[in-house]
Formats: sequence, C-alpha cells, structure tokens
Amino acid sequence: MGISKYVKPSAWKERIRRWKRTLQVTRKPDKDEFVSSAKISGFGLLLIGTIGFAIYLIYQLVSVFL
Repeated sequence: MGISKYVKPSAWKERIRRWKRTLQVTRKPDKDEFVSSAKISGFGLLLIGTIGFAIYLIYQLVSVFL
C-alpha cells in the first residue's frame, strides 16, 4: 500500500525530469536585480500593512459609534 498505488512511477519520472529542467534554466540574480526585487517586495509589504491598519482603524472608529 505504498505511494505507487496513487501515483504511477512514470508520472514521478516525468515530474523529476521537469524539476531538473527548471533547476538547469534558473540562475542567481545579479545585485541590481536582487535589490530591485527586494524594494518591490518591501513596498508590497508596506502597502498591505497600511491597508490592513487603515481597515483596523476604520473598524475601531465605527465600533465606538455603534
């Protein structure tokens, strides 16, 4: 009652082949690319945090009046 009952061995071979292909194609980003990705990610986190905080404040203000 192993995993081969649920997934065919040929499917595993195909999945491993695709993973190997992906690893061969990928590369390490250079410094400029990494910095720009970090800036964009940081801005996204800041934006989502600000939206969440604004929703929290609105909820707090509305709950006082209800």
